[in-house]
Amino acid sequence: MKDVITKECVFTHPIDKVWKAISIAEEISTWFIKADFKAEKGYKYTFTSSEEQGCTNITGEVKSASPYTLIYTWIVENTTTETVVKWDLQETESGTMLRLEHSGISGYPGDSAIAYFNNYDGGWNNCIKELSSFLTKEVHAG
Repeated sequence: MKDVITKECVFTHPIDKVWKAISIAEEISTWFIKADFKAEKGYKYTFTSSEEQGCTNITGEVKSASPYTLIYTWIVENTTTETVVKWDLQETESGTMLRLEHSGISGYPGDSAIAYFNNYDGGWNNCIKELSSFLTKEVHAG
């Protein structure tokens, strides 16, 4: 089974705008999920889903938050499996290249690993679509 989901997308927005969208709680809460989040190493975050979102809460710890690279653990409510999400931004001539990696998914027990992989794969596609839509808006927190 594949263990890493990788998504890449180029945005026509400045790198700082994309960084704020993925690292500031108010912005994450607008395009992704309600977030108690700080891009600070050691910060224990919570993403709280609503009933409409149909998913469970996520907790974890920020492992690294250097300029334009954000890494945090990801633990789904009612599980003990810890996976890792990494966002890496690179400035390009036309804007910002985003590379997202979600790894460690094979750590889920049995066949649930395949189900989680498939759910995350589709979920991250939707997240990038929502992020892209969010970035086109004019008003941002922070």
